[in-house]
Amino acid sequence: MPITDYQDVVYGSFGMVVMSLHQRLTTLSASEEAVLINTYLTNLATLESAIPAVSDNLDTDQAAVWKHNAREQADRDRLFDSWRRRLCEFIGFAPGPVLGRGGISIARG
Repeated sequence: MPITDYQDVVYGSFGMVVMSLHQRLTTLSASEEAVLINTYLTNLATLESAIPAVSDNLDTDQAAVWKHNAREQADRDRLFDSWRRRLCEFIGFAPGPVLGRGGISIARG
């Protein structure tokens, strides 16, 4: 199915130019593509794979001089999300609703 057949096509603005995410990603310059792959995607893959590894230390709070960081998973999640936001900024698209803008948000119930 061609991309034009999808209902949920995401668009972004680049000055006066509006284009779909698909169009943006398929028209990256060689240098933009290199940054996307070597800086963002490589680091994101490393950060993402480190999050589940946090469970390796859940059974130990302290061993000799080593002390477990109780906030390790939250810290890793925050770092991963920070890099995802940077990637969105690099390609010129706002983060989706799950990722949001980061920081603290307050809502009334």
